[in-house]
Amino acid sequence: MLLSRRSFCRASALLPLAPQAGRPQSRFGTARCVSEWSFRSGKPHRDPFHEVELDVVFTGPGSASYRVPAFWAGESVWRVRFAPPGAGRYTWRTVSNDTSNPDLHNVSGTLQVEPYEGPNPLYRHGPIRVAADRRHFEHADGTPFFWLGDTWWMGLCKRLSWPDDFQTLAADRLSKGFTVVQIIAGLYPDMPPFDPRGANEAGYPWEPGYARVNPAYFDAADVRIQHLADRGIVPCIVGCWGYFLPLMGVPKMKQHWRYLIARWGAYPVVWCLAGEGTMPFYLSKTREQDSAMQKRGWTEVGRYVRQVDPAHHMVTIHPSQTARDSVDDPGVIDFDMLQTGHNDRASIPNTVNRVTQSLLQTPRMPVLVGEVCYEGILEASREEVQRFMFWACILSGAAGHTYGANGIWQVNRAGQPYGLSPHGHSWGDTPWDVAARLPGSRQLGLAKRLLGRYRWWRLEPRPEIVEPHWSKDNFVQPYAAVIPGEAHLVFLPATRSSVKLHNLESGPYRAFFFNPSDASERDLGDVSPDASGAWQAPDVPIFRDWVLVLERRRSSAVTTR
Repeated sequence: MLLSRRSFCRASALLPLAPQAGRPQSRFGTARCVSEWSFRSGKPHRDPFHEVELDVVFTGPGSASYRVPAFWAGESVWRVRFAPPGAGRYTWRTVSNDTSNPDLHNVSGTLQVEPYEGPNPLYRHGPIRVAADRRHFEHADGTPFFWLGDTWWMGLCKRLSWPDDFQTLAADRLSKGFTVVQIIAGLYPDMPPFDPRGANEAGYPWEPGYARVNPAYFDAADVRIQHLADRGIVPCIVGCWGYFLPLMGVPKMKQHWRYLIARWGAYPVVWCLAGEGTMPFYLSKTREQDSAMQKRGWTEVGRYVRQVDPAHHMVTIHPSQTARDSVDDPGVIDFDMLQTGHNDRASIPNTVNRVTQSLLQTPRMPVLVGEVCYEGILEASREEVQRFMFWACILSGAAGHTYGANGIWQVNRAGQPYGLSPHGHSWGDTPWDVAARLPGSRQLGLAKRLLGRYRWWRLEPRPEIVEPHWSKDNFVQPYAAVIPGEAHLVFLPATRSSVKLHNLESGPYRAFFFNPSDASERDLGDVSPDASGAWQAPDVPIFRDWVLVLERRRSSAVTTR
């Protein structure tokens, strides 16, 4: 029995039409916005979560078809969520394994979809995908998308309260230019299963023994995921931490992922199969066996996610080192996510090496660092390290960058720090709201804003155009990239040395030093290379890090995020 339909998009309206004789009732919706249908079964089921599987097949203009999984919402209710990819008339029909149940099987209706007219880029331009060049991301309509991520691993637990804490942090990140939040679906790192620190207002995502999901947990999580999407922030949904795979088994993990897809697949999300996918549980006595099982298992789960998700959202996996190395078949992921260390400047060589090596591998795919040197971790990795990691990665060809702050990822609270990890140590007690004000997050937003002046998606790493430049012998030297015909960007680590640029196109250029701490500029006026294409830059105004920019011409209006 169809109970109700509702829309989650703030810019859409639910406008029911009067039912016509002999035809299902028609409804109105808005393209790319989430609509939900609820169905109640009059037939009792002893174990509805395991006994009933329900899908809804939507057919749109041009006969495009989308088989959308429904989720069990508790008791005898199932719900399905769908975000129409475009305007037009859609029909829908339910398909259930309980074929004799008229409340769930072969129920049908229609949906009339109007264009979205609001300002939210995720609804206006569509969810994000890998661009045709296999090097950066873009929206469904081709608008380039810059990934500036933040790490809220435990952001769905009640220690980050709803609505006050969660909305405060989201507003802060949005104001600084962040576009992605990496967040785990309740099965967290750094704690054993069913640790009280991982609960939200309704408990845990699964019942003890992983008997079945707890729909009330996901009801509380829904408002948080929806809030991110409604603010134009992409939720990067991490299914669980990697060590839950041996604990739950592959069949149960597939159930978990089907449920996540059904709950959140209509939103403009990115799927991350697991965090530290091949890392065994901290106290495991069978670490090698667990790691091998996890690599095989996540490959199988990755194929399953691709099969079940009708929206074909991007898939990756958060690794101990590289996403490519965390699965047996890199074809199950769309981009390479890296984790490269938390050892302050000592992590620079591994970070740059991993980025540059990934870009040379096949299959070709975008790469970004998904975890490195959380600001303040180990009482180190301060703002200057955040700037270095961002600029070194982006000018080496990364498609984006993820920031993290120690205190946010584990959601410390004032007077109530997260506490000990299973290995018996603590990562620190900085409260999340103090960590949110660490300067690195703002400074990476300023970096993104500078790049947004240009067609950053055309950046080409060109270390050789500046002398000196980084090498395997010295990673703390300048990094350079070129946007052909438009600009040259050079990140200058703190140094007393001046630099010389080579192989410049004919000028003149407008040159300036950009202060990556506060976005102030030191104008150098118009400059031109000599006959050989070289130009000697002046000494930096202060001995500190700078970004040297040579603009060959002002770009026309650029639409980007």
